[in-house]
Amino acid sequence: MSEFRVEKGKTNAILTLADGSTVHGCFFVAGASATGNGPERVKDLLTGEAGFFPFEADDQGAGRTLLYNRLYVVMVELGGDDEPKRLPDYEVATRRSVSLLLSNGARVNGTVRVDRPHGRDRLSDFARSSETFLYVEIPDATLIVNVAHIIELAETTES
Repeated sequence: MSEFRVEKGKTNAILTLADGSTVHGCFFVAGASATGNGPERVKDLLTGEAGFFPFEADDQGAGRTLLYNRLYVVMVELGGDDEPKRLPDYEVATRRSVSLLLSNGARVNGTVRVDRPHGRDRLSDFARSSETFLYVEIPDATLIVNVAHIIELAETTES
């Protein structure tokens, strides 16, 4: 085995693309994050570089690795995944209920965590984040949404 080889695990996901299509498959994630503690997260992979990333598409039971351009990913769904809960400040971040209108016409209702000091933890502070992909938690899944595809962001009351 090469000393340059990095062992990767797989994380199941559904990509929603700008053309309206969805792709079921999995991301290849490293056992250790290059930017923090613990294993690499899908969000780390999406925000790490510009351009393309590999994704194993479930092609009728046979996996086929394709390269997808980050710019055209509207959102990623991680079913039942606790990826955002692995962030160090997850439990203390301010929780905001939100509604998002995406460029593909989809409306997403969920919650976001605003990890900012008290008084600077408004939804508008969250919206000004420099990150290109943000977590939105919905029942039974975590979404990673491409900020470039958010048309409207509004705070809602929890139902």
